[in-house]
Amino acid sequence: MTAQNLSIAFGLTIFAGLSTGIGSAMAFFARRTSTRFLSTSMGFSAGVMIYVSLIEIFAKAKDGLTAELGQAKGYWLTAASFFAGIFIIAAIDKLIPGVDNPHELQKIEKIDDVKAAKEFHKLYRMGLFAALAIAIHNFPEGFATFTVAMKDTQLGIPIAIAIAIHNIPEGIAISIPIYYATGSRKKAFWLSFLSGLAEPLGAVIGYVALLRVMNDIVCGIAFAAVGGIMVFISIDQLLPAAEKYGKHHYAVYGFVAGMIVMALSLLLFV
Repeated sequence: MTAQNLSIAFGLTIFAGLSTGIGSAMAFFARRTSTRFLSTSMGFSAGVMIYVSLIEIFAKAKDGLTAELGQAKGYWLTAASFFAGIFIIAAIDKLIPGVDNPHELQKIEKIDDVKAAKEFHKLYRMGLFAALAIAIHNFPEGFATFTVAMKDTQLGIPIAIAIAIHNIPEGIAISIPIYYATGSRKKAFWLSFLSGLAEPLGAVIGYVALLRVMNDIVCGIAFAAVGGIMVFISIDQLLPAAEKYGKHHYAVYGFVAGMIVMALSLLLFV
């Protein structure tokens, strides 16, 4: 491994992770009082998360674990890890207190109904959960991008581009609910943008320590668990919010659009 290969590998990982900032920038173009946009965006975010979790992440985890442990054991461990991720994020959901004090967050402009304002405040928790799930998801992605690029730069480039493309809608999943909850475009942008730093962080940790201990079984368990976390957030928070803040069909159209965008981002480099 040369110093040049190492630099390229880190550079590609940073590029892939920080592309989340493109989606984060959606907060700067959003109209805060447009519940139609909010509803569609929440549906879109759920479509992104569910599609990538069930189609891409779960499949990769299953392939890796069955290759190492055999068809039966590998599939069982994949499913167990997936549901373990759901139980973990459900427990976190119970431990994090709700946002009940309207004075702790910024005032929502042009919303006179106090009850409606409190409902909008709950979006802040949703955005934080999305940031947590995506950061966890980005961590092994960063490690994977780094290790592949370090061994084969030509193979690492298309992988980094593919990850960068589907990180864009993930940025939207964080920035939009936080913006609607706080009214701060800067806070929405930076919280979303910082979640993308998990990818280069994964590369750094991988370089320092994990390359010695990480194996396909550990990676498979982690990927399956992250898939479960993202599915739980989508079903428990994103989709109910999409229904609450807009008409049913806005949520559905956004959901389908999110799946299509994520599918295309993965198919571009098949």
